[in-house]
Amino acid sequence: MKLLLDANISWRLCPFLTEHFGECMHINKTNIPPPAKDLAIWQFAKEYDYTILTQDSDFLNFLETKGYPPKLVLLKTGNINREQMKAILLQAKQSIIALHQSEEYGLLEIT
Repeated sequence: MKLLLDANISWRLCPFLTEHFGECMHINKTNIPPPAKDLAIWQFAKEYDYTILTQDSDFLNFLETKGYPPKLVLLKTGNINREQMKAILLQAKQSIIALHQSEEYGLLEIT
């Protein structure tokens, strides 16, 4: 599994997410010029087989119009600190893995 963290997710989560989910990259480590536009992020994730992890519901429009891949993990948790986000993502680990393995679903919303 490969996760691509959107700009609204801390890059400091990458080591934790790599340990628990496999490869993880923050958008600021890609070749997309900053500030990265949502469409460029979507296209990068699709080209390199990443699942996007974001708090930006604008990605739902791409999912609805373009379908998947890439798949989308949308965090609807409001403002939380890194430790809270780690706990939420770890609690949702089986659901995130199930999304990755699914051929029927392209979206996981975590509240």
